[in-house]
Amino acid sequence: MDKKELALQAVEVAKNSGKIRKGTNEVTKALEKGIAKLVVYAKDVQPAEIIMHLPILAKEKNVPCIEVDSKEELGAAAGIGMPTASVAIVNEGEAKKLIAQLKAE
Repeated sequence: MDKKELALQAVEVAKNSGKIRKGTNEVTKALEKGIAKLVVYAKDVQPAEIIMHLPILAKEKNVPCIEVDSKEELGAAAGIGMPTASVAIVNEGEAKKLIAQLKAE
């Protein structure tokens, strides 16, 4: 399984057993507060400036940050049925192992 699939699976598992934040503003706040465990963002966001700061901020905070192909895919994994630019996992729930796997890669 590649990193993208692993990240989407982690988001799905965390939405059911832990807690996630959806949307770039919420994700940015979670990173700034130091509560984000994993950040996933879509590469098809227009304009790209909306999410450009996320990988940089995640790196500063030492949080794994993974790019997936589409907002639709990310929205589906987050269980909101709408495209979303980014998602942060703030409480891993049962996704702890998946996140540990992503950090190890």
